[in-house]
Amino acid sequence: MLDSPSDPLSSVVTLLKPAVSVSKMVEAGGHWLVERHDTASPFYCAMVEGRCRLHVIGRDPVTLKAGDFVLIPHLQGFNMSSEVPPPPHVPQLPLETGPGQFRLGAIEAPVDMRALVGHCSFDTPARSLLVSLLPEMIHVSDQNRLTTLVPVIHEETRADRPGRGLILERLLEVLLIEALRSDQATTLPPGLLRGLSDPQLSAALQRIHAEPDSPLSVSELAKAAGMSRSGFFERFRRQVGRAPLQYAIEWRMALAKTLLRQGGLTISEIALKVGYGSASAFGLAFVRHEGLSPGAFANKIRG
Repeated sequence: MLDSPSDPLSSVVTLLKPAVSVSKMVEAGGHWLVERHDTASPFYCAMVEGRCRLHVIGRDPVTLKAGDFVLIPHLQGFNMSSEVPPPPHVPQLPLETGPGQFRLGAIEAPVDMRALVGHCSFDTPARSLLVSLLPEMIHVSDQNRLTTLVPVIHEETRADRPGRGLILERLLEVLLIEALRSDQATTLPPGLLRGLSDPQLSAALQRIHAEPDSPLSVSELAKAAGMSRSGFFERFRRQVGRAPLQYAIEWRMALAKTLLRQGGLTISEIALKVGYGSASAFGLAFVRHEGLSPGAFANKIRG
């Protein structure tokens, strides 16, 4: 087994292996605008002071205020601006005022907005699957645990201390879990968090994550949920966005891809760890899911 917890949310975040790529304190004053359209990374922002406008591609703009926290697991592009943005086509280049510190807007304007902004990466070969289980965007207010964690991450990125990489990875794992479980279940789209908010489906999800090496059927999962087979199947598909066994297979493939990249195990050993009785059965399932054999995938991902 992988050294990852069986709790579904913890196991997904652990498998993502988050790492900080950028962390900065942004100060702004007057009319300002910053745009990024060349990014594809997880993004978070903790508002320290003031207000600003955030517009993520494909979503309605939102106003952020002091105490707000935003997490976007897969950010494609966005712009942030003062509540009243500057005129179009006015150059808005951030000014670096110190290590990890940037200023936006006219330098003579008083500072009326401060935010801690970060980008991270997910160092996993199963990134697309795992991110698809999470909400597209989380926006919460007055969550002190979140707004306390972000400055600690920012401080750690600035320091060159022993154990920095491991500390940052663990801090980011805590940040992600705190953010993901802070959102209101009633507003969540179909996915892992919505499934976990349902006590009966949560029991089935825990079984899938805790026993990837065991054969599972819809009937067994329905029994774990205390539901009829048909009722369980429909509710799982509606709340999680996938059929139960499809979810189980995708989770097993995420584990398998991680083990293949790590190396040290034979294909047969990996097959047993993710619930297949033989290397050939695992190989056929892997090809159906990934379009190439486990060995070819391992060579590609390590190469």
